[in-house]
Amino acid sequence: MTMNIRNYLILIFLFPVSLMAQDYSALWKGHFSYLNVKDVTQGNGKIYVAAENAVFSYDLMSSEMETLTTINGLSGEEISTIHYSEAYQMLVIGYANGLIEIALEDDTNILTVVDILEKPTIPPNDKMINHFEEYNELLYIATDYGISVYDMSRLEFGDTYYIGTGGAQLRVQQTAISEQYIYAACLDGGGLKRALVNSDNLIDFQEWQTVTGGNVIAVESTMDDRIYIIKANRQVFEVLDTSINSITTIPDPILDFSESNNNLFVTTKNESYFFDNAFNEITVVPILPDYPTEFSVTTFDSEYMYIGTRDYGILKIAYNNQTDVTEIHPEGPLLNNAFAIQAMPNNLWVTYGDYSLTYNPAPVRKRGFSHLIDESWVNVPYDSVLGARNLNKIAVNPFNTQQVFISSFNDGLLEVNNDSPTVLYDESNSALRSLVIPGNPNFKSIRVSASNFDVNGVLWTMTARVAKPLVSYDPNSNQWNSYDFTNLIPDALEGEWGYSDIEIDANGTKWIGAYKNGLIGYKDGQLRGLYSEEQNMPTAFVSSLAIDKRDQIWIGTISGLRVLYNTAGFFTDPAIEAQSIIVLDDGLPQELLFQTYVSDIEVDGSNNKWIGTIGAGLYYFSSDGQETIYHFTKDNSPLPTNNVVDVAIDQTNGIVYIATDKGLVSYGSGGSETMTTLENAFIFPNPVRPDYNMNDKKIQIRGITENMNIKITDIEGNLVAEAQSNVNTRYRGYNLEIDGGSAYWNGKNLGNNSVASGVYLIMLSDLDSYETKVLKLMVVR
Repeated sequence: MTMNIRNYLILIFLFPVSLMAQDYSALWKGHFSYLNVKDVTQGNGKIYVAAENAVFSYDLMSSEMETLTTINGLSGEEISTIHYSEAYQMLVIGYANGLIEIALEDDTNILTVVDILEKPTIPPNDKMINHFEEYNELLYIATDYGISVYDMSRLEFGDTYYIGTGGAQLRVQQTAISEQYIYAACLDGGGLKRALVNSDNLIDFQEWQTVTGGNVIAVESTMDDRIYIIKANRQVFEVLDTSINSITTIPDPILDFSESNNNLFVTTKNESYFFDNAFNEITVVPILPDYPTEFSVTTFDSEYMYIGTRDYGILKIAYNNQTDVTEIHPEGPLLNNAFAIQAMPNNLWVTYGDYSLTYNPAPVRKRGFSHLIDESWVNVPYDSVLGARNLNKIAVNPFNTQQVFISSFNDGLLEVNNDSPTVLYDESNSALRSLVIPGNPNFKSIRVSASNFDVNGVLWTMTARVAKPLVSYDPNSNQWNSYDFTNLIPDALEGEWGYSDIEIDANGTKWIGAYKNGLIGYKDGQLRGLYSEEQNMPTAFVSSLAIDKRDQIWIGTISGLRVLYNTAGFFTDPAIEAQSIIVLDDGLPQELLFQTYVSDIEVDGSNNKWIGTIGAGLYYFSSDGQETIYHFTKDNSPLPTNNVVDVAIDQTNGIVYIATDKGLVSYGSGGSETMTTLENAFIFPNPVRPDYNMNDKKIQIRGITENMNIKITDIEGNLVAEAQSNVNTRYRGYNLEIDGGSAYWNGKNLGNNSVASGVYLIMLSDLDSYETKVLKLMVVR
């Protein structure tokens, strides 16, 4: 690309700001899976790989990888195809919903092209982008309605070709250009069509000649202008002017047909075929024993084939020595559709098994789990989890954080030690029991979901559709106990289908979220439910629970939010009821999260509430819910979707992990837990270097106590900033703010000017215990 063209493109990117996605990398981080490859393209010495909704590049010389995700501005939608333009140094990304995004090389600017997505004359289900073909300055876009043309030099759309009978919309899978013709592989009986590529009237369907009928799923050209097609019956033909000549038949359904370096590649789920330009077979790569998976796409560079897989990212395989294999993908979890997450200091566990909205384990999910530890991912596949299916909720032993218990909504409870599954607890070795179906004594299904540890290190779990759903297990003594709920739920099989959550307060009361029985409280044999309309519950289906620092129970349901303030009187007050939170919206009283599906509630170190929803994104509320601090959605944040399925907070650093049905992201600016002493207080980063963005990322003082005074002075003792707990709180615009166990300084002084280079003293004073501590900070401007 010439410098003039590149500068022109940059100008286009700079001015239409409304079209640009934002770079959120200052505070957000993506934790996407790159194992399931959808498409690949080559250019600029790199291979670009599209996973489900993120992209990574692999440098063929240095082997370095870079990622492009919602953190950089991608939409998070399902990617269907990608193309790299050498001429314009642009990566073009096509989506299943018709969206197109364009990324400039070595640039975080993303141009969002919504013309197809928002075109009203095309049905929403017919907008998938199937293939890009670049020719001169134009990009021919094969879609489920026809062919659209995009001018890459001007970054704008041209004509759209509807090439079906009478100008009807027709699914075009792929296009190719050879000599003076453009060829289109069409489904719906459209066959292979061609037209003169330089014709001024390609918008006229009559310009498109049908070369052969039937369903043509792929067309590709070689550098010496040979044209090959593949039909739906897996037959390969060479196109000879207006006739076709049969070449071979591929044994399995074709997933991809592509050309690279004048070689041709056909990919099926079980093999990758390598042909020369005359379609002579060079080699076939089958599924390898050490990599049991399915193939998806293939490209080639020199002596290596790069094969996209469903489970291992890209496999780099020497075509003449298939034992030379390298697995290529960035670090990430097993899958993007997490079901449950659980955070501990510098650790995060993720599961992918699930159950339906009505607590049905079908279809059975045979999936493993993932563990993020100190920025590295450990992925444990299904074949290592002792046959435990539908793995869901996670409980970490607070006295031994390498001991984790993962509920299986089919097979019991899986114990994991040091990332290795060691025991599967079921009826044979625990107090867990299967549901019983009358007349079917051989049916077994131990449906464990909600689980949590109490302060004594005893694990409490909930099993669906049994008489004794509450089961405790002490890992130290190996003692099991179960607790009968028939006084509340007489019909064990049909009276309650499942439990979403269990929280344990300081008094040992177990608070349980249920499908049919709302909020259940259990303590020392006392059992009560809160579920009726008369008790101000919007529904009996409780989807999440949280106990805040005032011992109030925050209750998430599929139809809104409630709070139980009178927890002490739960078992004794005959008129006990939950309360709505009423806020003023434009001066009018409104119920907070009215009829919203609340998927999870988490309480941070400041007693503020992070609330995930299905359909409305993620909310961050003040401790009483009266103030909305943040409302993150797909439109204003890196959330890949507004369906937040779970939230977890690392209380030591305030990192908030957000699991959605399209990927996992984290927000690095939540409130952390307060400490009891200042012994472990520290500053991050230290020193502060010139490239550190103090205004956005802030200088963080971590490990502080609940009631603090903080003074910052220069080395000569001049006051630079000061803050006090409950006075200079966060999100109020102060230069120095205190939020739970962390304080945040934007590097500005009392005059609101950025401080100069030098050494600064951070003086911490606990206003309750009178403990003090002085920290030193170096700032380099």
